Amino acid sequence: MPTRLAFDSIVRDFPGVRALDGVSFTAEGGRVHALMGENGAGKSTLLKILSGAYTPTGGALVIDGQRHLFTRTADAIAAGVAVIYQELHLVAEMTVAENIFLGHLPVRLGIVDRKKLRADARAALAWVGEDLDPDAKVGHLPIAQRQLVEIAKALVHGARVIAFDEPTSSLSSREVERLFAVIRDLKSRGHVVLYVTHRMDEVFAICDAVTVLRDGRHIRTFESMAGLQVDDVIRSMVGRELSNVFNYTPRPTGGPALEIDAFTGHGLTQPVSLAVKQGEIVGLFGLVGAGRSELLRLIYGAEPRRSGRLRLAGAERELSSPRAAIASGLVLCPEDRKRDGIIPVRPIHENINLSARRHHSHAGFVLNGAWEKENARQHIAALSVKTPSAETPIVYLSGGNQQKVILARWLSEDIKVILLDEPTRGIDVGAKSEIYAIIQQLAARGVGVLFVSSELPEVLGLADRILVMRGGGLSGEFTRDEATEERVLKAALPATN
Repeated sequence: MPTRLAFDSIVRDFPGVRALDGVSFTAEGGRVHALMGENGAGKSTLLKILSGAYTPTGGALVIDGQRHLFTRTADAIAAGVAVIYQELHLVAEMTVAENIFLGHLPVRLGIVDRKKLRADARAALAWVGEDLDPDAKVGHLPIAQRQLVEIAKALVHGARVIAFDEPTSSLSSREVERLFAVIRDLKSRGHVVLYVTHRMDEVFAICDAVTVLRDGRHIRTFESMAGLQVDDVIRSMVGRELSNVFNYTPRPTGGPALEIDAFTGHGLTQPVSLAVKQGEIVGLFGLVGAGRSELLRLIYGAEPRRSGRLRLAGAERELSSPRAAIASGLVLCPEDRKRDGIIPVRPIHENINLSARRHHSHAGFVLNGAWEKENARQHIAALSVKTPSAETPIVYLSGGNQQKVILARWLSEDIKVILLDEPTRGIDVGAKSEIYAIIQQLAARGVGVLFVSSELPEVLGLADRILVMRGGGLSGEFTRDEATEERVLKAALPATN
């Protein structure tokens, strides 16, 4: 019989803010139920309550008629709940088999029974259609296979409710289809599948129902996808129309902002040359592994290049480190903002002022408290960062608001060029619109913008010009008028004989 999950009047309070305010809805087994909402809507908090990482301030979970109040993750696992987070919870240095049965390793005569462990791991992997070496180190596997290991682990622990948090953010289109096949199999076995994503195409491809949260409240549940339109979901999410999500406005461009000639280095298989004008937005598109992020890191000085020349505003520069790049007016918003872009335990104002404070400190080392407070206040207001206070640790912000804080850091500097690596990854449609507006404003100020995105509609909608990478080199260039999905994808796909 299919499992049934209900959220019953869930409330969760944090100091100074109510993250969830009486959320109630039901998810049925044998269906894939999407959970959507803008960043800060409460989706992540709800998943953490489901996983036992947070205890609700009020309300309870109901699974097959039984009320639960999890106070730790072990309680959720015992109740048949598993949450597959975007950052997978696996031990990189342990084997596939050890990860799947961690905490339940088969023992014989006081030692781990390796033969049984391998056999049981192969059986568990067969449930998700994966034929992996049980002795392979998890840290050596691609993200798609690690995700399947996590699902196999959940099933071994008897999970009947499985939630996915942005599961396709780092997957290729082929890997996405593989994951969807596994999810459809879970659905056919009567599991409850909760699916959190910001990608509308995935919702309409895999889901049977959609629940929308906004500002910590349950707004609406669409019990059927029949007749449902993307605009219906967006209106529920943001509470307003988004007629021009990309905010594209043609603007004049100036002289060269960034020029690189014959760059070679890690991730590139051939020399790369490109240019970005002042006030120009250039999109860099390619499939996973094309070398886009590696190129940005070479430009930024985060990775040493083997050869090549770089010019900023026509002047040749030797940017051998991020410090040198920032001092020259070239900055980067990294793809993995949690690992490379923020200091999680420090407050928002410190994350904003981290770089530019060197220009305003007394005698070069005493912080200017008045400037720090006012600079943070101005940027929090200008970028509409949703936070109860500038003192709030940035880790408590949603992904979209964390990205705004990183942008605020660079807006505090006198920048000539900004590199953006997946600037809207894991960000909802409302926050995306705000990020696009900021990018347009930067370009209008004469800043050169070079951005990487895996979302082709984003590249087509935002860029003045599009460069395509394939296999570690440039494979195409299109003006905005020339670019179509078919042309850009053809340039990105491996050449056929």
